Amino acid sequence: MEQTEAAESPDVTGFLPASGFAYTESDEEKRRGVRRMKLFATCLLLLAATVFALAKWAEHADAGAWAGYVAAAAEAGMVGALADWFAVTALFRHPMGLPIPHTAIIPTKKDQLGQSLGDFVGENFLSESVVRSRLSTVKLGRRLGAWLSEPANADRLTTEVSTALRGGLTVLRDSDVQAIVGEAINRRAATLEIGPGAGKLLEQIVADGGHRRVVDLVCERAEIWLVANADSVMGAVTGGAPGWTPKFVDRKVGERVYKELLRFVTEMRDWPEHPARGAIDRFLRDFANDLQSDTATRTRVERLKAEVLARDEVQDFIASAWGSLRRMIVGAAEDEQSELRLRARAAILSFGRRMESDPRLRAKLEGWVEDAATHVVTTYQKEITSLITDTVAGWDAEHTSRKIEAHIGRDLQFIRINGTVVGSLAGLAIFTVYRAIAGG
Repeated sequence: MEQTEAAESPDVTGFLPASGFAYTESDEEKRRGVRRMKLFATCLLLLAATVFALAKWAEHADAGAWAGYVAAAAEAGMVGALADWFAVTALFRHPMGLPIPHTAIIPTKKDQLGQSLGDFVGENFLSESVVRSRLSTVKLGRRLGAWLSEPANADRLTTEVSTALRGGLTVLRDSDVQAIVGEAINRRAATLEIGPGAGKLLEQIVADGGHRRVVDLVCERAEIWLVANADSVMGAVTGGAPGWTPKFVDRKVGERVYKELLRFVTEMRDWPEHPARGAIDRFLRDFANDLQSDTATRTRVERLKAEVLARDEVQDFIASAWGSLRRMIVGAAEDEQSELRLRARAAILSFGRRMESDPRLRAKLEGWVEDAATHVVTTYQKEITSLITDTVAGWDAEHTSRKIEAHIGRDLQFIRINGTVVGSLAGLAIFTVYRAIAGG
């Protein structure tokens, strides 16, 4: 009745079929439990057969009316046990090796079962109504807000995000990123005309008087330089004088020029309404206007921009910008007290508290999640369910049957046991009714 242990026991020393459907040592332990239950159910069948034989012998020996009742119960128990043995065995193999139709259901119908399982999951778990109903009962917004508002959870999330950020920046190849960044900057700079924007910015700076600090700084630095380099200035003036002029005249001229330069710089520094300052203001205003409206000026600015971008020094700086940025981000992500991590933690806590207290924000987030989830399940339902069907289709039929039997076979043996017991009781009841009717 039962197949041999050699035929049933797989090699569990790391067996892994080509499909990746592993039969593990844990499965073999379960299978040993199945064999014990099979032995018990078979012994119960043999017990029923023995009782039937003894009862029939007692009945023929005129041992009394009880022998008929016992024989009927034992006979029905055998029938129930055999019928349930056939039903259980037919799930996994051909009973007694006979190719009886509609037996060995799991090995022969494996692909159809996988397809049915995929369809069942798609219809009952991946439908839009089911997903929306389930997500609406979860109250994701409130739960997420409560979780994020806990400082320990905010610290944990900040750490995980920092780790992921460092890992992502580490695996990126600097040369590839630098090429992308450089191309993006160059393309953007080439297509963006800077003249009008620079003109508006300069116009606003002049209107606000922001350039005056620059003028003040230049005047201060010029005065300091003139004081420190008086001999050099006078020497430059006298050195350019004609050879036929007397030396004392050249010296007087040099001193005069130096004093006038120093006076001019000092007055310009100390007098906000100095005519030279006004000339600078007019020049900057005119230049700001030309940057916005004068075609020739804008063309020259664009040409200068292109020349600057084409210089090797500028391209090297653009390419190296990514390396500096990456080092800065990685360093900030590693430092628990960095401004980046502190701000990220504060933002997480703030978002969690808002999520707890703001029902509109919770509703918006939950709506986004529901829309995203339903879009995924409705758009990719076939791809998701095909994972089930394709996986099951790739399993080896024999090992699939063997693994399933290892997991549920023990419970199925109770069907045989119950069939023996219930069959015996049913047979006893039927025989009792029959004798009551026949005796009546």
